[in-house]
Amino acid sequence: MSSAANKFIVFDFDHTLYDGDSGSHLYLWLIRRSVWRSLLALLILPIAAPLIAFMPTRRAGISAFVWVGSLGLHSIEQYNRRIDDYVLAHKADIDKRILPIAFRVLKTHLEAGDEVVIATGAPPELASAIFRFVEHTPVRVIGTVMKPFWGGMVAGEHCHFNNKMTMLRAAGFNREIDSAYSDSRADLPLLLAAKSPVVVNPNTRAVADFKRLLGAETPILNWGCKDRAGTPVA
Repeated sequence: MSSAANKFIVFDFDHTLYDGDSGSHLYLWLIRRSVWRSLLALLILPIAAPLIAFMPTRRAGISAFVWVGSLGLHSIEQYNRRIDDYVLAHKADIDKRILPIAFRVLKTHLEAGDEVVIATGAPPELASAIFRFVEHTPVRVIGTVMKPFWGGMVAGEHCHFNNKMTMLRAAGFNREIDSAYSDSRADLPLLLAAKSPVVVNPNTRAVADFKRLLGAETPILNWGCKDRAGTPVA
């Protein structure tokens, strides 16, 4: 049980704790496991890829590639085992993408006794497995829930935009959010709900929107993503 005196902190994962899009890296690996998957992915690319660019259709676009990569997996348990296999096989690559500054900030919150949650558009098992690889202290992860569909997996409930807040509340996190950390305009509902939002590693073109919507005093930091904006943190 968390004490009401302790803060409630929410971290995004991709481009916040991890340099890159962890879900895309996983899905690409799943697809590249066989030639026929790669060819099928190329076949659906002209239709599925544009869907990812728009929030209302993003879940459908992502689901198409997840389905191609997961064909033959008939349960969440099987899918999660593939995720664990991926993390074990790519420890060196993942280690290079971990953002040490971000994990220091997260660990500071844990040491202060704060209630910390990672809320991510990636599958929760992926973020959990990577987190276990870096930090042995368990942290609750809320992420995109997969479901079986036609011999593979698709995104059932996408932990993204307004639905990220819905999923946090549905998981029992009904406290006021003290601080939220994210890189993405898609997390504006989360950042706006926090008493102290912190933007980290944003796209350069998103900075003006963050300042306008969150206030000019909102910290906009760079925690080690070289191709992203924000004030560098030593």
